[in-house]
Amino acid sequence: MSASTREKSGPDAGQQTGVYVYGIVPGDVQLHSGVRGVGDPPGEVRLMHSGNLAALVSEVDITNPLGTPEDLQAHQEILDAVVSEAPVLPFRFGGALATEEAVVEDLLEPNHDEFAAALQQLDGRAEYIVRGRYVEQAILEELLSENSRAARLRDRIRGADPDATRELRIQLGEIVNIAVADKRQIDTRIVLAAMKDHCVVGLVRSATNELDAVYVTFLIEDGKAGELERVVQDLSDRWQGRVELTVRGPMAAYDFAGGLRLT
Repeated sequence: MSASTREKSGPDAGQQTGVYVYGIVPGDVQLHSGVRGVGDPPGEVRLMHSGNLAALVSEVDITNPLGTPEDLQAHQEILDAVVSEAPVLPFRFGGALATEEAVVEDLLEPNHDEFAAALQQLDGRAEYIVRGRYVEQAILEELLSENSRAARLRDRIRGADPDATRELRIQLGEIVNIAVADKRQIDTRIVLAAMKDHCVVGLVRSATNELDAVYVTFLIEDGKAGELERVVQDLSDRWQGRVELTVRGPMAAYDFAGGLRLT
């Protein structure tokens, strides 16, 4: 966790606290009371104002390391809840400053123009992620039908002693991995082309699983989520039994705001 610290006095003496920063929002944003953030115990989320900007913050005891699934979920849920009401400039997970004064004097004031411009660009827009996963048996049969060498290797391996066919299995695995990567590029281009007229911009994320077919994030104007859903449904019908598509969003524009970090 990148943070300066301060030590409390009084009954909580010895506790090191920081002011955890979730992101930047316009100064006129209103928060619901009682929203709890990261950490143990979780602090109440509040706003620190400077002019027409505000930082979403909560106090955190940094002697209890962050990084639990609950912390990550809280960080994301707080930011994603705001984006339905107003633009938000999200910070990467794990950033805190020493004091409330530092939030204003070291973060908001010196970066005012940059933050304000970024919020203006994100106003009325949110991020959506489209992810597709190949159906394993279907994509394997497709690859084997297109690649005679892979089909011959599969036939030689089938029913044979695993130890005796180890090299053949390695060869087949390499062929399949390359072929899946090629298909991933083709199918990703299909999704990008289908969304070209329905998004501000789209970015391709790196695959995290060998069966990933599509992993694309889009910045979409308010009111156009229905167009995204239509495109995904059309592709789901086209790829039925071959690729399983899911959509996540609306969410804070992590991929398009640069995912700011506190240093």
